[in-house]
Amino acid sequence: MSLSLVLATAALLAAEPTPLPPGHPTIPPGTQASPTTGAAANGALPAGHPTIPAGTQASPTMGAAANGALPQGHPAVDGNRLPPSAEELMKQLDSSEGLREREKTFEIALSLGKLYYANGRNAEALAYLGQAQAKSDGVRALFLASRKKLGKTPVATAEAANCGFTPGQALDAMEAVAQARAKAGDTAGAAACARAALAPALEVDVVRGNALYLQGDSANALKAYARVLEVDPRQEEALYGHSSLLFETQGENLQALKSAREGFDALVTANPESQRAPMARELSQRIEETLKAGGRKKWLASRAADRQVRLSQSPAQAAALPPDAPRPLTPEMVDAVKNTERTPELEAGLAKLVDEGEEHLAHGRYQEALANYTRVVPFQPENGRAKAGMAWALVGLGRPMGARVWSVALQSDAGAVETLGDTLLAKGDAKGAKALWEKMTQDAPDYPNKASLQAKLSR
Repeated sequence: MSLSLVLATAALLAAEPTPLPPGHPTIPPGTQASPTTGAAANGALPAGHPTIPAGTQASPTMGAAANGALPQGHPAVDGNRLPPSAEELMKQLDSSEGLREREKTFEIALSLGKLYYANGRNAEALAYLGQAQAKSDGVRALFLASRKKLGKTPVATAEAANCGFTPGQALDAMEAVAQARAKAGDTAGAAACARAALAPALEVDVVRGNALYLQGDSANALKAYARVLEVDPRQEEALYGHSSLLFETQGENLQALKSAREGFDALVTANPESQRAPMARELSQRIEETLKAGGRKKWLASRAADRQVRLSQSPAQAAALPPDAPRPLTPEMVDAVKNTERTPELEAGLAKLVDEGEEHLAHGRYQEALANYTRVVPFQPENGRAKAGMAWALVGLGRPMGARVWSVALQSDAGAVETLGDTLLAKGDAKGAKALWEKMTQDAPDYPNKASLQAKLSR
């Protein structure tokens, strides 16, 4: 989250209660500071204002002493204090009563949603992202209507349409420009300005899609990605997420599989140098094979037969293929998790599952490891070891959504991911540990302990 968004969120938190010192009279909304530092025009203090000793002079610094010192009794101010960390900000947010219901700008709602998402708290993230989405629905509707009127005429850029937008401009201000163009009958200008204003709104739906997927709600995750593609059919993250989910959840729907393949192909065409492009090409090829086989079950059956032949001399490795992607949690399952009593026995059982999961990973049993972690994460969504293990299991299985879950694990607890490599090494999986650290080095270039990773890789 950028510094400006951190400060905006902090400002929201500071909006209530009042920042005035204890006992200070209430200042009505809209009251402006007087040149006489709060005194009325005739020199009298406002009603209820504490008495000022005779002879006291107003300072040019509006109350500070001439030598720069703060007034007597003023709270100390640390001029070197840095903006709050994510952890500190989360504590403030969690303790702010009524924050979710409070009116927010689009930018603050998005900031809060991204903060909760990056820290693995997807339910809260979805609540704030939903508020941001609602703030952007008006300009979205304007864009879609204007584009429809234009027909086959391409939508111009904001610069070409002279929208006059500046970096970091608020969405409601940009929407006002687009609405004014529409009222003036300038359909092309309205479409161009509305499309430019929607750029941050597309990010809202991408993050919503990711959070919904991690919550087990694949159906609504698909809808979130589709909202992005309706506005921008070339948006990389939405193309990848939408196609990946179609492939994972619609394995027997040949039409859906064709759409997934088209999405991966479109991603490669629009972003040939993207880090996702190699995987998109591979998945497109896999979907092509699945379509030729007549669906995923038939494709898996053919691969199982081939594997049985190749591994005929290794019965332990010739086990049946793992099932499809983990089943999404139903509302009933979510309620069951919430209502389950957290007993010492349950906690011990979850810890054992994590230990077993790491043992499975160290021996390349990614499906078995994933099965363990999917039983832990619903009960312990902030368990860094479980999230790191689940991410590495999905990467090992080559699942389409593996890259996304891996990214979330790095954002929320990169230290746990590095430690997983230590665990794999201790269990004899030096190759797996090295692969994990190498991938972490590539995907987390700003990791604070990158030097330790390099040291481990150079051993």
